Amino acid sequence: MPRHSPEEDREPGRAGQRVRRLLAGAAPVHAVHRAPRRPAARGAGGRDAGRGDRRRPRDHVGHLGQGPAHRRDRRRPRRAVPGGRPALVHAGGAGRRPHLAGRDRRRRAPVRGPLQTAPRQPRPGGHRDPGDPRPGQRVITVVGVGADGWDGLPPTSRRALEAAEVVMGGPRQLELLPESAGAERVRWPSPLLPALPALLARHAGREVCVLASGDPMFYGIGSTLVRLLGAADVRVLPHVSSLSLACARLGWPVEQVETVSLVGRPPETLNAAALPGRRLVVLGAGREAPSQVAALLTARGYGPSPMTALSDLGAATETARQGTAETWAGPAASSLNVIAVECVASRETEPLGLVPGLPDTAYEHDGQLTKREVRAVTLSRLAPRPGELLWDVGAGAGSIAVEWMRSHPACAAVAVESRPDRAAAIRRNADRLGVPSLRVVEGKAPAALDGLPEPGAVFVGGGVTAPGLLDHCWSRLRPGGRLVVNAVTLESEALVGQWYGRLGGDLVRLAVQRASPVGGFTGWRPAMPVTVWSLTRKDDT
Repeated sequence: MPRHSPEEDREPGRAGQRVRRLLAGAAPVHAVHRAPRRPAARGAGGRDAGRGDRRRPRDHVGHLGQGPAHRRDRRRPRRAVPGGRPALVHAGGAGRRPHLAGRDRRRRAPVRGPLQTAPRQPRPGGHRDPGDPRPGQRVITVVGVGADGWDGLPPTSRRALEAAEVVMGGPRQLELLPESAGAERVRWPSPLLPALPALLARHAGREVCVLASGDPMFYGIGSTLVRLLGAADVRVLPHVSSLSLACARLGWPVEQVETVSLVGRPPETLNAAALPGRRLVVLGAGREAPSQVAALLTARGYGPSPMTALSDLGAATETARQGTAETWAGPAASSLNVIAVECVASRETEPLGLVPGLPDTAYEHDGQLTKREVRAVTLSRLAPRPGELLWDVGAGAGSIAVEWMRSHPACAAVAVESRPDRAAAIRRNADRLGVPSLRVVEGKAPAALDGLPEPGAVFVGGGVTAPGLLDHCWSRLRPGGRLVVNAVTLESEALVGQWYGRLGGDLVRLAVQRASPVGGFTGWRPAMPVTVWSLTRKDDT
């Protein structure tokens, strides 16, 4: 599934706008998932009529916080309780212990009956659950279905399916429904995403239900539909997610688990998530998914990691198979599976960290690499944010783009490199370090930048003096975006100095020295100093 920005989640794209215009009778909804307010009964008593008196009695509230002398002045003679037994009375509101009437010398609140509330009036058109579409509103309902099928659906989901004119989904989900659910059934086309807008437009004006596995908003079709149509036109009825079921079976706290989906994604995506002590729940794609996960973990030095393949979670045919990554053999019991992993590194493995500045040895390169210490400073200036796009111009080994994407799953990057051999090395580095979706563009900048989406950050690490390069990058940068330029040569430093004098920003020079043998002794060997210029684009620049 292609990456997208948070803005795309809030506003439908062009394709989504076309679909929405074709949805006959569609009405804007400001809060589809908000429970409808219950109208207050109005009568002669005004807006509070029928609600009952929720205030404390005036005679009780009036002396709260006053001293004993005041209470003694307000004592009353003790009254006998009929029947010879003190009555149990709740006084003073919620949270106060009951007292026995007639046995306390202090004044208590008078006994009152239960609060009177307005009787609930039936809603026009019969029963409507919170979150149901309003009358006249045309939305698409997404129903999450578990492996237990119809039997595991709550009443709200069943009613939605029974009322639907069209039910869309994959073959497995459609087979789980009885004949009474949906007058027409439509299987997903393949590939789905390009055909989805036309498919929805073809059924405009009809009651449409879409089936999804588990929670539709957890790596599911629900997220895609919201991105396409907008949240107001999508009603989601979730089921229990496979993540929750897997953690329940294993006794793992959900908030302490990292989730990786291999559905529609390269298996190398897993490489970025493997860290010692981390618990992973991997959403598999097919029966061979556990074997793929085991092979990747073993190749990365995590062969001792315990694995559990859970198939058909929630169904009568649910199975669990255990082993380690290095000894795993054979497929899962079902194509519907998740793989739980407790990451354990072998003794020979040097685990990679989460923060920027991976070892230089983690990259395949020919010397054109932003070195570790400079890379850490550069990425701190770029300040990755979820959902943003980075241009890595003159990428070399692609280390800046790779670590930008490793900072958050929603971060995207384009590495621009003119040499084909280096571009191929960037792709291999991206796969090995767990960001296979890194886009690599072969060509010389600035011409190679034409047609690329506008970036939230730009890094120029090579070709700084190319005519028009900095002007092009600065003009395409979004407001609030960051431009970072690293200069090594005198010519590139001179150009950076001119831009700094014109626009300001932050200008630093980094000098790194490493200890190395000098005969029989040890001395400091300096690396070439690097000038780092960084600047944030304001709205008026």
